[in-house]
Amino acid sequence: MQIGNLGNELIFQVSDANVFTFQKLTRKVSGRWATHAIVGIKQKTEFQGADLQKITLKIELDASLGISPRKMLEKIEAMIEEGTAEILIIGNKTIGKNMWKILSASEEWEQILNGGELVRASVTLELEEYV
Repeated sequence: MQIGNLGNELIFQVSDANVFTFQKLTRKVSGRWATHAIVGIKQKTEFQGADLQKITLKIELDASLGISPRKMLEKIEAMIEEGTAEILIIGNKTIGKNMWKILSASEEWEQILNGGELVRASVTLELEEYV
């Protein structure tokens, strides 16, 4: 069963063959404000527009759940280094009005077998709205 996806490369799903999901998604929506100092009275604030939205999510990669951690980390690395922007869909609904780019990925290599095979890892992705 598909949970969602970030383009065609990262497809979040649960099936008998594999489990590829995220644990936590945090979304930040904010505005840009300027403050103007005026002598003798309170500062004035001015709304300058919407800021770019940001999303952080943590993905568990486990070979025992049918996912090759090293291959998935390589896919994510390629998306970052090529500047790929994709639509983010969770539960058949688009998140935000625009596409998303991966700003960074922080990897944690949790279990490595004798011979260097990566068996379990987690990666935290920082996404930013692409306008």
